[in-house]
Amino acid sequence: MRVVRIIDGTTVDGPGFRTSIYFAGCTHHCTDCHNPETWSPQSGEDMSLEYILERIIENDFDVTFSGGDPLYQIGDLIALAWRIKAMGKTIWCYTGYTYEQICDNAELRPILDVVDVLVDGPFEKENADSGLLFRGSSNQRLIDVRHSTRNDVVLWTSEF
Repeated sequence: MRVVRIIDGTTVDGPGFRTSIYFAGCTHHCTDCHNPETWSPQSGEDMSLEYILERIIENDFDVTFSGGDPLYQIGDLIALAWRIKAMGKTIWCYTGYTYEQICDNAELRPILDVVDVLVDGPFEKENADSGLLFRGSSNQRLIDVRHSTRNDVVLWTSEF
């Protein structure tokens, strides 16, 4: 997998302490993107599934996929996600795709079987709001994937 960085113990990419994995590759190219260095699929370095899992085990935190757009590496991402779920960890995933686009895409749809919360939609500068919890713009949704269907999206709510 092509990974730009792994952040151990972050609290900004979902609830509690998390291991956040920033994947390389994104063509959404959102204006004022927080991580434009992740756009190139050649950015970062190759990391094995086993190396990433070792970091997650060492940290013993829940996991967040970010980037770039992690869905640009969908095959490897799904394999990694299933291994993380087998550890009993929750998974949050940030993507520029909308939930509906993922539901309608046969290649991307399987990620919904393993992700707990999907933060969907591109960052939109005109909707930027630094007061939002775990997202940068108001068009982005925190979707409780376990309780959502294609026609009935359920938003994740914080216990804070």
